Amino acid sequence: MYRIEKRSSGYILTFSGDIGEAEMQRWKDESERKLAAETAASFGVIIDMRNLLPLKSEVQSIMISGQRLYKERGMKRSAVILSSADICRQFTNLAVQSGIYATERYIDASSEANSIQKAVDWVKSGIDPEK
Repeated sequence: MYRIEKRSSGYILTFSGDIGEAEMQRWKDESERKLAAETAASFGVIIDMRNLLPLKSEVQSIMISGQRLYKERGMKRSAVILSSADICRQFTNLAVQSGIYATERYIDASSEANSIQKAVDWVKSGIDPEK
């Protein structure tokens, strides 16, 4: 399952469960439509993946392509909230491949009590949760 929510400062993306190739493609297509209407010069993105199961490689490639869309359309910073260190490592690799690692931070909700606030602080104010 995925959800895309538009907020005044950017987007909140939520992914959960076992997302297959077709569903990830729907997310990418919907993202492209929403981003085509984006008028802000830059925006932030918070991605909640605490309930997402690991992605298969073919699904990862669609995710990478979707991540690039957000960056190309004005994403300034993004924060990803994940449920484990293992999934944090997987998404770090995805970010390196898609070229967004410099502007994206990964927060392990299983070891960080204030994960949502850490994400907001990074996206809105550039306060690095890794420091």
